[in-house]
Amino acid sequence: MTVRPIFLLCLGSGLLSTALGAQTKHRLMPTPETVAVGHYWSETKPVLRIKSGDEVTIGTLITSNPTRLEGAGVKPEDVEPALRAITDQVKDRGPGGHILTGPIFVEGAEPGDVLEVRIKKVDLAIPYAYNAFGRTSGFIPEDFPYAKMRIIPLDAKKMMARFAPGIDIPLRPFFGSIGVAPPPSRGRVSSAPPDIHAGNLDNKELVAGTTLFIPVHVPGALLEVGDGHAGQGDGEVDITALETSLTGVLEVIVRKDLKLTWPRGETPTHWITMGADKDLVVATKTALRQAIEFLQTKGLSKDDAYMLTSVACDVRITQLVDGNVGAHVMIPKAIFTKGK
Repeated sequence: MTVRPIFLLCLGSGLLSTALGAQTKHRLMPTPETVAVGHYWSETKPVLRIKSGDEVTIGTLITSNPTRLEGAGVKPEDVEPALRAITDQVKDRGPGGHILTGPIFVEGAEPGDVLEVRIKKVDLAIPYAYNAFGRTSGFIPEDFPYAKMRIIPLDAKKMMARFAPGIDIPLRPFFGSIGVAPPPSRGRVSSAPPDIHAGNLDNKELVAGTTLFIPVHVPGALLEVGDGHAGQGDGEVDITALETSLTGVLEVIVRKDLKLTWPRGETPTHWITMGADKDLVVATKTALRQAIEFLQTKGLSKDDAYMLTSVACDVRITQLVDGNVGAHVMIPKAIFTKGK
């Protein structure tokens, strides 16, 4: 039997859906009508509805504006038209500064469920990135009481960034922010600090081929994506990474068989538990306790799980600059040899 695709097209709003078999493939590009600027919120109206198991090709925009980019040396013709349109037309902003594509309503997602976001592909959308710090931002603003922005060329063929003559940085693009609406009681939450809704995790491990698991707090989850990074160091110490625009492919699945209180990640080689708080000690303890809880699902006692994190897992600083700082624990899959 031949299955004919069904096309649903709305180019003006940045939407495209193609139904083929059980899975529908959607395309969601950033326009003034398809973004939320600076917030995750249970009251934000969804711009796309999908079903569990659907695939979304999603575009995101650099976290900046045309004036700043041009002032740092980007040619006016190299500034994306969508960024100009959103900067000029979107008046409902804040309290954060990220341009987030979405929200996406995922049918069947209910509070208490987990949203599984499989990151299948992440591509560069423009040939440049920037890194910048401000007078009051970054981890040591007292040492840098001024602002500076640097435009950094990106080579998509070599997958390298030319930071300076003789300094090339391998690219590992990822979305700094993938999150859902927080609980309604929290109101409109800034796009800057990560928390139980995930959001601005800035976890450089979440590249193509990895999966992010996010607790759901409102019907439909209300997934938003943004803050594209071409690469980043753990800590993101000056407050920015290789900030750029990205296009990715995400497969989104509602998991009613999982119960999580914090976001969790999985790469081909590791499981990742996470924590975030204004206090790095609290964030690290949360990530560690999440690791111990996860290891108990592998059949370990609580005591053995604690010991195993100390002898075989890596506790890392995710980022130090987003209001809530982040820590994560890398749990290697290779240590589990039963059945090999």
